[in-house]
Amino acid sequence: MRRGAAAPHNKDKMRPCPTKSAIKLTRVTRASTTSVVLKAGDALPRSPRATLLLPLLLALHGCALLSADKTDEAAATQDAPPRDTTSTGQVGRAGDAPAVSAFDIRVEAEDKDLRELIERHNELQRYRAVTDLDAAEFARLMALVERDVRNLLGTEGYFSPNVSVRREGAPDARPTVVIAVSPGQATTVENVDIAFEGDIATSADPAAAAQRGDIVGGWGLDEGRRFTQDRWSSAKTGALRGLVERRYPRGRIAYSLADVDAARGRAKLGVRLDSGPLFRLGPATVKGAKRYPPELAERLSWLKPGDIYDQKKLVDAQQRLAGSGYYDSAYISIDPEGDPNATPVTYTVTEAERHKVQLGVGYSTDGGPRISLEHRDNTALGTRWRADTKLHFDLKAPLLQTEWTSLPRASGWRWAVLARYMRQDDGALTTTSKTLRLGTLRTEEKYDRNFYLQYDHASVTGSGNRDIPDALLGDGAAVSANYAWTGRYFDSLPVPSRGYGLNTDIGVGMTTVGERKPFLRLFGRALGIVPLGSGGSRLALRTEAGAILAAKQARLPATYMFRTGGDTTVRGYGYRRIGIPFDDLVGPGRYMAVGSVEWQRPIMRERFPGLLEHTLFVDVGGVANEVNQLRAHWGVGTGIRLITPVGPMQLDLAYGLKSKAIRLHMNVGFVF
Repeated sequence: MRRGAAAPHNKDKMRPCPTKSAIKLTRVTRASTTSVVLKAGDALPRSPRATLLLPLLLALHGCALLSADKTDEAAATQDAPPRDTTSTGQVGRAGDAPAVSAFDIRVEAEDKDLRELIERHNELQRYRAVTDLDAAEFARLMALVERDVRNLLGTEGYFSPNVSVRREGAPDARPTVVIAVSPGQATTVENVDIAFEGDIATSADPAAAAQRGDIVGGWGLDEGRRFTQDRWSSAKTGALRGLVERRYPRGRIAYSLADVDAARGRAKLGVRLDSGPLFRLGPATVKGAKRYPPELAERLSWLKPGDIYDQKKLVDAQQRLAGSGYYDSAYISIDPEGDPNATPVTYTVTEAERHKVQLGVGYSTDGGPRISLEHRDNTALGTRWRADTKLHFDLKAPLLQTEWTSLPRASGWRWAVLARYMRQDDGALTTTSKTLRLGTLRTEEKYDRNFYLQYDHASVTGSGNRDIPDALLGDGAAVSANYAWTGRYFDSLPVPSRGYGLNTDIGVGMTTVGERKPFLRLFGRALGIVPLGSGGSRLALRTEAGAILAAKQARLPATYMFRTGGDTTVRGYGYRRIGIPFDDLVGPGRYMAVGSVEWQRPIMRERFPGLLEHTLFVDVGGVANEVNQLRAHWGVGTGIRLITPVGPMQLDLAYGLKSKAIRLHMNVGFVF
């Protein structure tokens, strides 16, 4: 039977054992039926002592199986690893030596791991503190430990070991029990059958077929690998997790079989997964809402009635709520016993305080030291609007800004109003700008949209007695209507390893200073991350482009025009130092193009796994007032990335080929 093939529906059907000796155990739980067939080449011992010991051993196994059943059942609903036990024995028994020992234990085995396993978990360990054992009881324990050791070895895939137990030492001295082990041939997986029943087996939805493929492809105990109890349990747990985490929260293991042929050292594995019905989200109940309206949690979660159940989306929604500023914590759950077509969803939230004040101290190689003060009022002036006010004390770009946003409507759209005052010191030129914006925006899982009206006024000083037209310096004002769209398709944030992002901003407007002139402003940027091989290295490909179509006399504000250079654009050049040159001045331009190729690769993975990366990069960019006047400014360099919970912290050393200078650049976080 191949993977994914249909499995027989008789849960208790056992395969016949062709050998003379067979131990067959079947355990039945509410969630699953697991059958194990062990084939052994030797007949059962015929001595009276062995005959008496056999029921005792089977009773011990029965206790282990009952314990395992409860764990398997919990795994079906809580993703906890089930501890399915085959008939080879138990693991996990305490092996700490008592302060006073009645006897010593020595294990003779070439394999260090097996030796440590037997030393820690053999059955004799618990009797070492019993100092009044007589000869008959001691002999009984030695007979018991041989079988116990065979069972321990079976959990590691050795079903035909040679085990001998002997006593050493003088009659009047403390004896030593010697356990000599030769594990023999390890059992490997010969065949794996994974079958499905329930909606996942009959659904024509491509998503169901993809989920079946993910479960089969992600099976953790492939053919050719050594069979062990832990690997067998982990593989079943992984398959069950792949079933219940999407679409089928009521999924369970309907049947599982580990058919071990000890003589051949081969195991055949079979698992049948019952998905149960497909679940869709239904009506929502919000608990803990007092300060903010209950519907806010639903709207910020992006979960809608009728959506197919996806555990990851519920977790992402929880993180979104906790990061929204309205809630300190959030937990979203469904009722797996409810109606699968509309299962109730429960939001349990802890609301954040109305006010939040944040003080920050930072430093960048572009702007130098910076102190920031931010205040948030979630119900500004007693309304349902949020006010975010920022005050940045920066040597190069001080800023005062306040932004008010409404609660999202049922459609997901919200209103936003922004007012900003900023001064940008580019060295020789200082640009003071004022911005007013009114618009509506919507943020979703993959993309953002924003329609807004904006007024900008820019005043440029520092040109001295130079005869430079205001239109070339960006001294002007304009009003515009704009549309911005951003799409993010990365595998994970804030540290993506693959994927891409796109952004575009289109504006149409009119200048309001001097002769009024219409204009069209276009801007776009893209970032692609491409993995290279299986070592974790990747290429980051970045590009930006902008253009303003307007008459030469149009006095556009500098905030609409383009300059580049610095930490996140063209490294090897100063902040906004690539533009239109006027002697020792750099003015803004109407066309811009930027590109970058960066190779990122993990380093020191053995000592600091997932923490450090090395980069090599080439940046290029140019700004001009005519497309044919664009000139390339190249920058090359290398750097180190420290991976942090808030994103990568990057330290780069770059050389500008045109500036002929080496610059240090530092940047923290990932923003797109």
